[in-house]
Amino acid sequence: HHYEEAIYLFSRMLLLNIRPSEFTFGSVIPSSTALEDLNLGKQLHAWATKVGLQSNVFVGSAILDLYIKLSSIEEATRVFEDTHNPNVVSYTTMICGLLKRERFEDALKLFQEMPHRNVVSWNAMIGGYSQTGRNEEAVNLFIEMLREGLVPNHSTLPCAIIAAANIAALGMGKSFHACAVKFLGKLDVFVGNSLISFYAKCGSMEDSLLVFDKLTERNIVTWNAVICGYAQNGRGEEAIEFFKRMRINGIRPNGVTLLGLLWACNHTGLVEKGYSYFSQAKLEDPGMLKPEHYACMVDLLSRSGRFKEAKEFLYDLPFDPGIGFWKALLGGCQIHSNVELGEFAARRILALDPEDVSSYVMLSNALSVAGKWDNVSNIRREMKEKGMTRVPGCSWIEIKSKVHVFVTGDRNHHMNDEIYAIIEFIYISLDLSAIL
Repeated sequence: HHYEEAIYLFSRMLLLNIRPSEFTFGSVIPSSTALEDLNLGKQLHAWATKVGLQSNVFVGSAILDLYIKLSSIEEATRVFEDTHNPNVVSYTTMICGLLKRERFEDALKLFQEMPHRNVVSWNAMIGGYSQTGRNEEAVNLFIEMLREGLVPNHSTLPCAIIAAANIAALGMGKSFHACAVKFLGKLDVFVGNSLISFYAKCGSMEDSLLVFDKLTERNIVTWNAVICGYAQNGRGEEAIEFFKRMRINGIRPNGVTLLGLLWACNHTGLVEKGYSYFSQAKLEDPGMLKPEHYACMVDLLSRSGRFKEAKEFLYDLPFDPGIGFWKALLGGCQIHSNVELGEFAARRILALDPEDVSSYVMLSNALSVAGKWDNVSNIRREMKEKGMTRVPGCSWIEIKSKVHVFVTGDRNHHMNDEIYAIIEFIYISLDLSAIL
């Protein structure tokens, strides 16, 4: 309502022949952005150009934000280049736009060109990299930020901690935890939640609980982080007990809570328990159920070898099952060597996505376990004919607070020769021990 009023007042201003200033455009253009009205924004841009204010840094930043959110990055780039002496807001807005479109090299180049960088611009880079899976870069940027003497804030640390969690860099994350204590003193709920998830992803549930117990403020995300942490670490019974504790504390569960409980039941084979949680949610709050909950149930039944129920569940879905559902079924078939159903699931996946390499690999594995080597050869030949290659496995190891990433067949590490020499030595030692 206020945005429409701002536009109305601007139009009245023009009717009264009052010349708008840079502050006028700096206020009214964001209104068109908030209203998601690109045409209106373009008209305001034209007005700003007409009165010679389009290059003003305040106006330029507002126009830039408009095009980044509602139009193409090319138009945004032109606006940025037209802005006279862009300030830190202009740079940061442009960087966010580039990161959102995964143009990382351009974003980094622009970031390095910034005459002045503040915490917000660093946060934009760290958050942008972290949210798009470029966790090593996010971690390295955070370390670089500290080296430059900037003090991280409540927005910086969760991004850095989650990035460390995603690469299971326990030592690195612990140092980030220390940074949080040093720079922030009392941990707020956002930093606390990220630390709980971090320790859980690194397999240290005891540390997760320590953080949980020390938090003075908790929300549903806090409780969910612990429940999901237990589930991810195969400690299903403890996840369920923690859920009971959550209910005693009067916290209402949400969809993530249910997902965590279903994971917990999945990892510990508690099929009936999982069924009861799902059925209860379906009865009490059907709006809570999303496709991922149904997929988790298919996975739970398939992993337990209850294929008849899994198929019935799939056919009774209130929507068309996507690839994830058939992959869940295929995963169970791989575990229990159900080749016939596995082939059926794989074909359904490939009908939805003919380029899905993982389905071929999973089916090939199921066939090899069943000893059907002719079928395995056929699958591999089909993959070869289609030009498909397996996505190489990736591992990382943290040594002295530095994360080293390795991809299958990778020879790009700076200590490549030493690594392969050690591996060869291990092979020779194993062969000798076998002979002896």
